Amino acid sequence: MTYEHGTIDSALAAVAGDEPAVIQDLRRAFVEGVTRATEAMHMAEDAGEWREAALRLKGLAASVNALPLMTLAAQAAERDGPDPQLLDRIGEQVARL
Repeated sequence: MTYEHGTIDSALAAVAGDEPAVIQDLRRAFVEGVTRATEAMHMAEDAGEWREAALRLKGLAASVNALPLMTLAAQAAERDGPDPQLLDRIGEQVARL
């Protein structure tokens, strides 16, 4: 799976228009939200916490049309609890931000 910065930038530009500073702020907020969601997944102690964090991540990914990340987050939300291998795959996608 590849992660395309252009997809995120296009989605953010659709919201912010031709305002590079606003796009940069939105991108930063997106990355921070994704980071918090993945940290919550790492710290999840039960299936409920895991699912809640995965759904938060899925929503963030969907908001910028980040399909590979959204797909992985959806798979995580369907698990019965923390899945270290899936979390590693999510981490690979997040690192491409």
